[in-house]
Amino acid sequence: MKEVKDYIPPLVALLIRAEELKESELTQSEVLKIKDSSSYVVVPEDVAMATAENRGYSDIDSENVWEEWQKIRIDIFANDT
Repeated sequence: MKEVKDYIPPLVALLIRAEELKESELTQSEVLKIKDSSSYVVVPEDVAMATAENRGYSDIDSENVWEEWQKIRIDIFANDT
């Protein structure tokens, strides 16, 4: 079984909060710094999927954090403008 990084708290939650506190868009270097300094556990993929299901949403893939953040932040902050 493939193992994956399961961030605690989820990266998406950390990035949302960081952008709210900054009151402007995060830069790529800021997103990468948050990812690199965040805590995670390595778990089997099915455990990470069960965690996401219990939480009610999936996290951003840490290997593609910048690209995924660019897509998801549009949906998250669309109602703020």
